[in-house]
Amino acid sequence: SSGINAEWPLRPGGDKIYPSHGIRLAKTDGKVYNFVNKKARNSFLMKKNPRKIAWTVLYRRKMKKGTEQDVAKKRTRKTAKFQRSIQGATLENILAKRNQKPEVRKAQREQVVRAAKEKSKAKKEAKQTTKRKTDTKATRAAQKKVSNKNVRSKPARGNVPM
Repeated sequence: SSGINAEWPLRPGGDKIYPSHGIRLAKTDGKVYNFVNKKARNSFLMKKNPRKIAWTVLYRRKMKKGTEQDVAKKRTRKTAKFQRSIQGATLENILAKRNQKPEVRKAQREQVVRAAKEKSKAKKEAKQTTKRKTDTKATRAAQKKVSNKNVRSKPARGNVPM
């Protein structure tokens, strides 16, 4: 290998590990790893993720530590507001409604509410009249008689031996 370990260098700048410095680890699969010191080697052997350990180069790269401040930030575009018609209402209708005076809008709303109330009231009255036509005293009495026949009285449990 080149003498530089990409995963576990100790110094924040990612300094090279010079010859005769550091620790070399050879695995049975033939891969050779170089470490700056025992701390880096032990972290590697414990399978620690170098991106989560604050003193490693990979962590510093991930968190953008020590990078140049000169690089200009990307400018974000502002979204332009755009109005368009909605299903059932054209753009002209929407704009006309928005420009209406609040009093006019309130009067329109009250008128619609009043119309809805009258409609529901008429429906309720129609329902009551049909109920009156079908519901007479004779039919009620007949129903009461039938329901009394279907109900059986239970025997008294007062003097049943246990």
